[in-house]
Amino acid sequence: MVYPFSLVMKDKKSNSEGLQLADLAARPIGLSHLRPDQPNRAYAVLEGKFFAGIFGAVAGNGRKVFPT
Repeated sequence: MVYPFSLVMKDKKSNSEGLQLADLAARPIGLSHLRPDQPNRAYAVLEGKFFAGIFGAVAGNGRKVFPT
């Protein structure tokens, strides 16, 4: 089977814009899971961008946590 994309690992010194954006989003998402009672304004902004499914639930649709 041929996949159209291949995984490319880059050195941290490359300072990729996509990597910076992923880092910027990953921390608030992780903190929202680890400390759900702590206020998190950055996650509140990101949560509006997640897929919410037909019933409006982000958990399990647009945000999945592994292992379950």
